[in-house]
Amino acid sequence: MTKDRGMTNGLIGIKVGMTQIFQEDGTVVPVTVLKAGPCVVVQRKTRLTDGYESAQLGLVETRRVKPRNKPTEGHFRRAGVPPARVLREFAVSPGEEETLKVGDQVLAANLFHVNDRVDVIGTSKGLGFAGVVRRHHFRGGDKSHGSMFHRAPGSIGASSYPSRVVKGTRMAGHAGAQRVTVRNLRVVMVNEEQHLIAVRGAVPGKPGGYVLIRRK
Repeated sequence: MTKDRGMTNGLIGIKVGMTQIFQEDGTVVPVTVLKAGPCVVVQRKTRLTDGYESAQLGLVETRRVKPRNKPTEGHFRRAGVPPARVLREFAVSPGEEETLKVGDQVLAANLFHVNDRVDVIGTSKGLGFAGVVRRHHFRGGDKSHGSMFHRAPGSIGASSYPSRVVKGTRMAGHAGAQRVTVRNLRVVMVNEEQHLIAVRGAVPGKPGGYVLIRRK
């Protein structure tokens, strides 16, 4: 039986969706509900063997997970834990290096409390191929009759010098589906039984997407 510990600076979660919470003074607070863990320690990295202190966590899910390949299967077998679909590495809190072991559980109730501040990292929604107005919020051209410049990007370079398009020029292309970090969100609610936390504000990604929740 593994012990419940909370000595890392974060854990893996799943975005459930947005709702609102009424505070005691009647104020309505828009929140995002996250299923934070439970996670299990799959690997411990130490200063002696790896040069730094961290814990590789695996998200425990209700659905059965099949290892992608034999090396991954052996990785979980050596740890003595069931396979996990998502693995991420988190720093270990100072002074707790000796207490956190492989197989220990990391729970939301041990890490987060109401009014704590957290950073949430997720993948934004994919928008497919998009023009510069939607992708980069360009103003666009005049909408008057005959302008022929409604949503065009305009000039993307000079002809004489440098006679090329500079790298990083904002142009049309695939929008969204990028790693986004939303910082300093306040924890409004913690549900220990269902491993849920609610943070004030929006979180990147669609419901059901994986996120990383990191303590400040």
